[in-house]
Amino acid sequence: MQATLRIRIAATMLAAAGLYTAWTQQPPADPPLTVEKIADDLHVIVGAGGNVGVLTTDEGMIIIDDKFERNVDGILEKVKSISPKPIRYVLNTHLHGDHTGGNAKIASITGATVFGHANARAYMVEKKMPGLQNITFNDRGAVHLGGKTIEAYYFGRSHTNGDVVYYFPAHKVVHMGDMFAVGGPFIDYSSGGHGRDFPKTVAKALELDIQTVIPGHGGPILKKADLAAFGSELSNAQAQMSKLIKEGKTKDQAKALMNTSDFKMCCKTGLWDRTIPALWDELAK
Repeated sequence: MQATLRIRIAATMLAAAGLYTAWTQQPPADPPLTVEKIADDLHVIVGAGGNVGVLTTDEGMIIIDDKFERNVDGILEKVKSISPKPIRYVLNTHLHGDHTGGNAKIASITGATVFGHANARAYMVEKKMPGLQNITFNDRGAVHLGGKTIEAYYFGRSHTNGDVVYYFPAHKVVHMGDMFAVGGPFIDYSSGGHGRDFPKTVAKALELDIQTVIPGHGGPILKKADLAAFGSELSNAQAQMSKLIKEGKTKDQAKALMNTSDFKMCCKTGLWDRTIPALWDELAK
């Protein structure tokens, strides 16, 4: 791994560590939004909140996730810098407000249709969150616009029980949302997240014909090997934890004894630290 890439991943980990203090609280200052190009018609808007995928078609734009409501004006500005075409669809990777917070505002401004998993919508209803999806699916769906397709897959429980993997078959790219947060994961048990299933869910995503991976937050844009490393390291961490539980170690002891020093993608930030106690409870059952 080149030095520049290591620095950027480290910066992503540091940023990710504070993402979940509250999904709707105003931070002191948002970092500026920037655009990363994957292909002429596929870009990613990086900055505060979740990464926004942007697919350009002859009939309009499709975006994946929309950060917080306060970021909407900046997102619309960046989308216009890519293409003047209207936003036709907003696709959500999951329910959290740093990915869905702009739904209502963008829909009201552009008339875009909001799409996501049925479970994500149900949790948003339960939590009285704004910006509900207009269209939902269960196991597999797709959005077709201007001769282009984004495939939507629900592979099982992971970060929540409503995470969607969006696949761009023409580009061999996936947008993982927070199923792949570098340095994490964070498992939101209040929204159906599940640690034991998490590695299996990632493994199913890896069965897709992919080369490039858009993580849930920050840059750089990563590769299939990085996602594979994340899944493998998470399995390793869980195996270590299960062994320590069988040896009678407490949560605090297990946290101190787990060895993730050689990990590159997983289990390195406050997201993981916050997950350990509940994951310990899950694996101890």
